[in-house]
This record gives sequence, structure tokens and C-alpha cells, in this order.
Amino acid sequence: MVEGFRVVGFDIERHVYREAHYPAQLVLQDVLTLHGRQFKDAALIVASPPCQAYSYRAMPWKRAKALPSPDNTLFEACFRIQREACEAAGHHIPLVVENVCGAQKWVGRAQWHSGSLYFWGDVPARLPTYRHVKMPGLDWNRFKRGDPSYRGEAFNTRRAANKRLSAALSAKIPAEISRHVARCFTPSHSEVQYGHHS
Repeated sequence: MVEGFRVVGFDIERHVYREAHYPAQLVLQDVLTLHGRQFKDAALIVASPPCQAYSYRAMPWKRAKALPSPDNTLFEACFRIQREACEAAGHHIPLVVENVCGAQKWVGRAQWHSGSLYFWGDVPARLPTYRHVKMPGLDWNRFKRGDPSYRGEAFNTRRAANKRLSAALSAKIPAEISRHVARCFTPSHSEVQYGHHS
């Protein structure tokens, strides 16, 4: 139970990062095979599609900029599932989708952001401020400039596994934001204010 919610997660594979496991019930299923009617009794749907394709295309490297448009299928599936869930339930079921800044070019402007986390959908207004913790031991100035020798060092050395692990752990929605979103959608809140920017 998180803030009064029974949480059920869906993923195509089980992720284990050191001692960290998914903290609730996890169903191993491809999200593309889900139908929204499975969520007709949900109080809230939260999704976080993979961000790597968007993040890479936002890098200042010629190779990244030359790539074709990323596949938005999983991002679009989130909103399809919400539509189907609402139709099956006969009422609106809120959806909050988290991703990275770079996704905006491909999926539209986010309603809100907190630090490096960007949110689409029924986003509660005034999210807590979140400061992204950078990976230790990584020279971000050289990394962002696209220094070829440093890219190799960052991704192709023995330290690469730990750096990728740090990135994966920091990509999770932080507990304080998860709790805030959950509190905003608990049945005790008769009205939720959403953050929308034009």
C-alpha cells in the first residue's frame, strides 16, 4: 500500500538493481498487449515509458542528431490505455506519464516538470522540487560536449556498468514525488488542481 493505494506494476521484464526490487505487485506483460478495460477500477494510472531513445537524440553528437524519429509506440500506448479505461469505467481515470525533457520534441510539451523529470497527462499542480543527482565520477561538462574520448571512457570501461546502474536508479520517479501524486488523487481529495502551461 502506498498512500492508501494498492499498487500493481506492469513491465516486460523484471528489473533488479543490486538490492532494489519492484516494491509492489509486478505483472510481467508487454504493455502493448494491455487493454484499458483491465484498469476500469483503477483510481490512478502512472506510466514511465523508456527514455533512452529521447535522451540520446537530445545529445549534442552528430550521430545522435542524425537518427530517425524515435518510436513513440509505448508513449502513445499510455494514453490509449487511459482512453479505454475511461470508456470501460464510464468516468475519467487520471493518468500521469513521466519521461525526460528530450521527449517533448517528439510527443509534445509536458504539462509540468520538476528538475530533470517531465510529466504529461493529469499532472497535479505544484509538484515538489526535485534535484537530479548526477552520477558520481562522471565529468558532465566533457560528457555533454560530446568529447569522443570521454564518451568511450564513460560507456566502454569497467566503470561503465556502475555508471549505467547509477543512471538507472536515478531515472526512477523519486519517492517524494510519487507520494505527492498519490496524495493528490486519494479519494479524500474532492478536487485536484492540475498544472497546465500554454
